[in-house]
Amino acid sequence: MDHFLYRDGALYAEDVPIADIAAAVGTPFYVYSTATLLRHFTLFDEALSGMDHLVCYAMKAASNQAILKTLAQAGAGMDVVSGGEYARARAAGVPGDRIVFSGVGKTADEIRMALTGGIRQFNVESEPEMAVLNRVAGEVGVRAPITIRVNPDVDAKTHAKIATGKSENKFGIPISRAREVYALAASLEHLEVIGIDVHIGSQLTDLAPFELAYQKVAELTGTLRADGHTIKRLDLGGGLGIPYARSNEAPPLPTDYGALIERTVGHLGCEIEIEPGRLIAGNAGLMVSEVIYVKSGEDRDFLILDGAMNDLIRPAMYDAHHDIVPVVEPAPGADQVPYDIVGPVCESGDTFAKGRMMPALAAGDLVAFRSAGAYGAVMSSEYNTRPLIPEVLVHGDQYAVIRPRPTFDEIINRDTIPEWL
Repeated sequence: MDHFLYRDGALYAEDVPIADIAAAVGTPFYVYSTATLLRHFTLFDEALSGMDHLVCYAMKAASNQAILKTLAQAGAGMDVVSGGEYARARAAGVPGDRIVFSGVGKTADEIRMALTGGIRQFNVESEPEMAVLNRVAGEVGVRAPITIRVNPDVDAKTHAKIATGKSENKFGIPISRAREVYALAASLEHLEVIGIDVHIGSQLTDLAPFELAYQKVAELTGTLRADGHTIKRLDLGGGLGIPYARSNEAPPLPTDYGALIERTVGHLGCEIEIEPGRLIAGNAGLMVSEVIYVKSGEDRDFLILDGAMNDLIRPAMYDAHHDIVPVVEPAPGADQVPYDIVGPVCESGDTFAKGRMMPALAAGDLVAFRSAGAYGAVMSSEYNTRPLIPEVLVHGDQYAVIRPRPTFDEIINRDTIPEWL
């Protein structure tokens, strides 16, 4: 569910007409619904209400500080994967003891930043990382709380580029080596082992892979406790998918996911952490774009938009589907025609959809890309010296620009010309 609905023939974000935002800030732009963000966070929080838990928003999905602050005020922790994300979370007012640091390539400087600024735990991914973390913690004069990310060799049956739980993926240590690696961690004086971490992938639409992975984690918990390790926290990752195409069958609900967690690991007496990102932010955001031209080709018609692959990379990178709808509601029974929907970047890869059935559109019409709140703005770039597009947050009948569009001068003046030129 989201809060982007037609009302009196116009698409609204909560109580604000999309066309009003477009007139004020220009296109293209991202717009987020506060009500949808909070609703989706609350669904996860309530799904785990019977267990000691913390929902850590995976801020790689959408990391604007206004979004982070909205969720943090509702009680969310944060899952970060870089020093920059850690700094963003802290700048948004998230305390260090509610921040989990994940990722396979943490640098010594990033580790030091988190240790000095405060951290809930590091999800350690390898023995070399463990050694660096132990050294830096010793230099800082603290013991670093860690979980170790185990790779359970579970096929999440998702897109190859976002699968993380198979043996061929770069993430975690093989679960078959867990006892050996935990023994190493226990021998390092500046590390404090507190739990287990697992994350098998993103955009999962079936609970079966989660169940298999969590059963393996439950078994490992018993084994490690028998070896003398303190296992008091289980970080179960994220990855629950969203329906990008409204015609598709809906993925499992957070309530079903919570029941699965209770069934598989609830008996262990551990604090539970989960790291949803896409399901919280995905349907909470639209990208809005204007039709520049309708071009007739030899065997097809093209809708050429002012939004491009640098603004929303998912279709070009993942062959991802986004429902695309007119901002002005079509009349009931309006004829539909097929369009290739493309952007202005000089690459054929700058294509959002092929043969997409749409009502007839003309230059100047607005369209909205649904389910664009996750991995949209955060993955955008200034390719072709196209400015990063504005982000707008709606709250009821109010809206605010939470990231302005830079001017060409602001972009160009970031360059520095050497003295010899």
